[in-house]
Amino acid sequence: MKPFAYVRADTVQEATAAYAAHPGARYLAGGTNLVDLMKLGVETPETLVDITRLPLDTVEELPDGALRVGATVRNSDLAAHPLVRARYAAVSRALLSGASGQLRNTATTGGNLLQRTRCPYFQDLTKPCNKRAPGSGCGARDGVHRDHAVLGHSYLCIATHPSDLAVALAALDADVELHGPDGERTVPAAEFHRLPGDHPELDTVVQPGELITAVTLPAATAGLPSAYRKARDRASYAFALVSAAAVLDLDADGTVRHLGLAFGGLAHRPWRARRAEAALLGAAPTPDNVSRALAAELDAAEPLRDNAYKVPLAHRLAAALIGDLAGTPHPT
Repeated sequence: MKPFAYVRADTVQEATAAYAAHPGARYLAGGTNLVDLMKLGVETPETLVDITRLPLDTVEELPDGALRVGATVRNSDLAAHPLVRARYAAVSRALLSGASGQLRNTATTGGNLLQRTRCPYFQDLTKPCNKRAPGSGCGARDGVHRDHAVLGHSYLCIATHPSDLAVALAALDADVELHGPDGERTVPAAEFHRLPGDHPELDTVVQPGELITAVTLPAATAGLPSAYRKARDRASYAFALVSAAAVLDLDADGTVRHLGLAFGGLAHRPWRARRAEAALLGAAPTPDNVSRALAAELDAAEPLRDNAYKVPLAHRLAAALIGDLAGTPHPT
């Protein structure tokens, strides 16, 4: 492992100042992804700024009924929080679908969003990867890509984002709070991660030195039926081949008043299914209507040689999820 300096911050201001004073710094919270990447040589920070002492480890109910989740709240604590389980079931289920119990006890809310792709070409220094080494090529495109993207990818990168939590947050219209050298700002969770385009090395819209301080779960989707489902190669501790999170609100006549739908495992970021949502707005969530709406969304998919199975799998997974939330089970 490459030697590095270590700074422990007690306030957000201290953390961002330490980052600015040490070029090549990284923030350290749970470290469940960063430390692994340091061991592999993928991440080589000059300085680690420890933020575990920052007062960002609580879940606060806001006056309007929203929940503000501090960036260092542990995944296990967030999944078990009574208000999260009661009002945002998709968040709890997504967290419990990820990693192992031991990792959830260490991993943090902010770190979960900032984890990097598990593409084996990214993690292997002997392989080309434009995300790790811009301009070196994408080994996965002509190599092993069964787990890779079918939506929103570019010729430079076909990696997928591994977070389960991020998919639920995108569907629920959550916000991510950032604090940096230029002050504070809020970014919708569905826009927090980037598509690869010409710069696959940029995973998120976070600017240098910015620190995630909280995630806000909005009052607008609190208490609405929501859920998360994940298809994976084994029953536990595996990243999603395809996942889906949805929140559904029906009018008295049974038509869709609001639908938030996001996919994981299909793209470089959680994929908010805006076309499907628009197609179902004001319609009854019957199997035929849901199927047509999902087809409209997934028609944009551009699968590669070995991952075309993801498209019908995503269709079936989301159809079953919406059907369960609507009380009209869909055939799978």
